[in-house]
Amino acid sequence: MGCSTTDWRMDRAYGTCYCDEDCVNTKDCCFDYFTECPAQDCVVSAWSFWSGCAKPCQPSVRVRVRHVEQQPVNSGDPCPLLEERAGCREHRDHRGSHCGLNSGPAFITSMEFGKGRPKHDNFGNPLDPGFCVEFELESRTPHCTVQNQPHTRWMRYITEGFKVCVACEPPALRNSSCQGDGQESDKEASLHWQAVGNPHCRGTWRKVRKTPQCTCPTQHNFVFT
Repeated sequence: MGCSTTDWRMDRAYGTCYCDEDCVNTKDCCFDYFTECPAQDCVVSAWSFWSGCAKPCQPSVRVRVRHVEQQPVNSGDPCPLLEERAGCREHRDHRGSHCGLNSGPAFITSMEFGKGRPKHDNFGNPLDPGFCVEFELESRTPHCTVQNQPHTRWMRYITEGFKVCVACEPPALRNSSCQGDGQESDKEASLHWQAVGNPHCRGTWRKVRKTPQCTCPTQHNFVFT
């Protein structure tokens, strides 16, 4: 109601006119209401493609961006985030050579990242579909629940006591194994894992079994990177 002035109104009377949304019903809008008053929300472009990983052969981040096509006007909705970051890991260096296999913790990320991986080689031949390893989570750091960005929310489902499934597939699959998959460890051994995209989100788990495919609930399916 404070958005008012003295000018010609839409009912052709001269006097106090308004710019609020209710003036359309009360017929006391200013004459230029439909061109000057309605709120216009921010409009942004579609997301760009994901960039490559910032660093090869180690856990790193990838980025995608979008730009503002129309700024908000008259208290329209503000612009959303224009940049998103997600964890990733490249298995070739800048020269295209395979990275060496390192012993260490299992690096994992969401199954959504795995969906974008190639399923065929450069000649169109299907790649090895890999396998799945089931683990029982023993511990995790509290940092896994701190971040609430779209591409880090999957970490919130890493919960002690739950069973999770982790897919081992190309390009993480090399020489019939993925780093940290526990194939050479005792069944009772506590193995270490770390979330790609948040180096402070890590913990331990115990290998349960190896299966042809992952059968855990969607939120508990991950991939080795």
